[in-house]
Amino acid sequence: MVRAGLTTERLVHAGAELADEVGFEQVTVSALARRFDVKVASLYSHLKNSQDLKTRIALLALEELADRAADALAGRAGKDALTAFADVYRDYARTHPGRYAATRHPLDPEAAAASAGRRHSQMTRAILRGYDLAEPDETHAVRLLGSVFHGYVGLELAGGFSHSAPDSQESWTRILDALDSTLRNWPGD
Repeated sequence: MVRAGLTTERLVHAGAELADEVGFEQVTVSALARRFDVKVASLYSHLKNSQDLKTRIALLALEELADRAADALAGRAGKDALTAFADVYRDYARTHPGRYAATRHPLDPEAAAASAGRRHSQMTRAILRGYDLAEPDETHAVRLLGSVFHGYVGLELAGGFSHSAPDSQESWTRILDALDSTLRNWPGD
């Protein structure tokens, strides 16, 4: 019999909280069962396995991040939009490090198609429309932004900037200024 109150949605949210506490890689169905003080077998009516749990956490995290980014971008353009978008990623990673790690989790084609990944891409391209880039430069710019945002946040979360001056926020602001300048002055062929 399924324990009262356990639903797939509740388990995925609890798994996301667990990821933020112990790290995404440490999330398993067994760890989740311990959290609810139930037998592992009782969760298999809601989840296939730990991979299924991780995929569902990744989908949740991508959706949460896309919702926050959409709210932050409303009515903004150019550098203001670029900064708002970048800050959402950084703030989400700092607030929800396990969920943020989940956004990098590889998804199978079916899960990827159902994810908010497309929304992230559309928002990034909407920001870039303000910089008047044509293809393939727009795709190069999408890759540049993703690399900088994820790379900086990853290094920052790992403590890479905590022991040196200038302050990490100052560097972040300067990097966003440099990205804006690069996008406005994109190199020609």
